[in-house]
Amino acid sequence: MSERQITATVGLSFVNGIGPKMLEKLVDRFDNPEDILNASVDELCKIPRLTSKIAEAIHAIDLEAIEMELMALEEFGITVITRYDKSYPKNLKTISDLPPVLFQMGDFREEDNRAAAIVGTRNPSQGGRKMAKELAYGLAERGFTIVSGLALGIDTASHQGALEADGRTIAVLGSGIKIIHPNQNLGLAEQIRQSGAIFSELHPNARPSGGTLMSRDRIISGLALGTIIVEANENSGSIDTAKRTRAQGRKLFAVANESKGNQKLIDEGAYTISDITTASLNQISEILTMTRIETSDDSQMSLF
Repeated sequence: MSERQITATVGLSFVNGIGPKMLEKLVDRFDNPEDILNASVDELCKIPRLTSKIAEAIHAIDLEAIEMELMALEEFGITVITRYDKSYPKNLKTISDLPPVLFQMGDFREEDNRAAAIVGTRNPSQGGRKMAKELAYGLAERGFTIVSGLALGIDTASHQGALEADGRTIAVLGSGIKIIHPNQNLGLAEQIRQSGAIFSELHPNARPSGGTLMSRDRIISGLALGTIIVEANENSGSIDTAKRTRAQGRKLFAVANESKGNQKLIDEGAYTISDITTASLNQISEILTMTRIETSDDSQMSLF
């Protein structure tokens, strides 16, 4: 994919109303991101659900301005990858609503596809926090990259556990990559950048919202072979991550505790984690490695 096509893809991803599925429709119709920008309003509006307002926003994309913005991001150590790049995470490439563009700090490696997501409440019990850290530590020792969302509570403990094991960890933000949220985790984010990667699908200066925090759940689960819910309320973001995990065909685990969300997940058939022992960690590892993810290249990859 040429630099110009990458820039066009980034520009399209910034347009309100163009999500992963809409961008896929556009590429299917016009073959090339640059051709989309050059299409007439009438041609664009033939795409189902693409309004004249969206078409006009596409015409207003300033490639030169975006190129300058991407160059400025590089000075901050931020790179951009698109769904068409070989460096795009293989596990994520298989989900139906994959982010077309990812902004990245740090280093994503091939080995990071052997990943486990660990998530839970921002207000955990002392036991839940300890459980998250021990799970992350034990799985990192067994060669798994730990994926979480950099939130306070369980997410923070999960990242810390992986780092304490000298393992790798990935944080997925619900904000732009230049807006580390929460700011209490700025130091942790820097550690993650040095021992893994930080991803965001949003404009680099985007502020977090309930919608963006929920949307990133599919990326957390999509990067991993399976997800462990440590502590969760019944209608929490972690339960949304669990739903997405199942929809993506990944393994789902829940720690046995008094959390209503966890109890419901276990009742619905999630693998149950009762304690942390060498045997239980080995069993979790075995179940995760049973996950089969089709990683054949996207049919559109050959277009570029």
